Amino acid sequence: MKKLLSGAALALSLAASPALAADEVKLQLQWVTQAQFAGYYVALDKGFYEEERLDVTILPGGPDIAPPQVLAGGGADAMLNWMPSALAAREKGLPVVNIAQPFKTSGLMLTCWKDTGITGPQDFKGKTIGVWFFGNEYPFLSWMSQEGIPTDGGDDGVTVLKQGFNVDPLLQRQADCISTMTYNEYGQVLDAGVSEDELVTFKYEDMGVATLEDGIYVLEENLADPAFADKMARFVKASMKGWKYAEENPEEAAGIVLDNDETGAQTEAHQVRMMGEIAKLTAGSNGKLDPADFDRTVNTLLAGGSDPVITKAPEGAWTHDITDKALN
Repeated sequence: MKKLLSGAALALSLAASPALAADEVKLQLQWVTQAQFAGYYVALDKGFYEEERLDVTILPGGPDIAPPQVLAGGGADAMLNWMPSALAAREKGLPVVNIAQPFKTSGLMLTCWKDTGITGPQDFKGKTIGVWFFGNEYPFLSWMSQEGIPTDGGDDGVTVLKQGFNVDPLLQRQADCISTMTYNEYGQVLDAGVSEDELVTFKYEDMGVATLEDGIYVLEENLADPAFADKMARFVKASMKGWKYAEENPEEAAGIVLDNDETGAQTEAHQVRMMGEIAKLTAGSNGKLDPADFDRTVNTLLAGGSDPVITKAPEGAWTHDITDKALN
């Protein structure tokens, strides 16, 4: 009987062992629940995180949520952020580090009314352009600086309209051009009854001023903890598995996103279309940051004239340590 009791006690002890418990990870999204983040929701739904002994909580973002602030306050273990915003935060004293880069290419573009006569950046002068802020303005400001176009209005400059996260300024003719993503707002313009023939678009990727989007960032100090680094390697491994599944199964991935949208604001048609466009941006990425893409982003941001996004090339802003562990 004593042997049986001791065996049962040992079994209970092993079951309660921290070594077998799932490690908690909180991920702060950059925006609301949508197919832009499908890989993470797929990884959660398909049990990919569970396979890596992770208990992942995905925290939706929104217009009043700044991921760097959440990360700095300890509200999340990792955040998704555009690199311009992350590097600006790092230069200002928040030591964020890119540990993985699921998005290989940029989906940012300007969408303009064709009847304004705009055929290229040289025609932006004297026009009103809608621009997202909260860190999303940096690529645009750098682009205009490189073109030598002031952003304080006038006939020789552009008037910058602080754009909300909708397409109303274009539809209501408050702006000649607005910021759109290939996977979201551009579709909203078309859904409003505007034909592609009425529009002209300028993809940042095509204009040579694209900067990296939707990278995974953590605080540098946390990476010094081997347990945290190991947890992040497992997180990246499972997340990339989720992304590749989403690429291959876009309609199913969109459905999983809808299942996780507690607001009920998203529609199936919109999410399926978004997932199709998102798959083009994550294609070719295994999660490992390409140093050439990083350098291109930095050079674009440094080319900000008298008011650059960052004032010097950052050091230690990314690491391959996590992805090397995840891929191996």
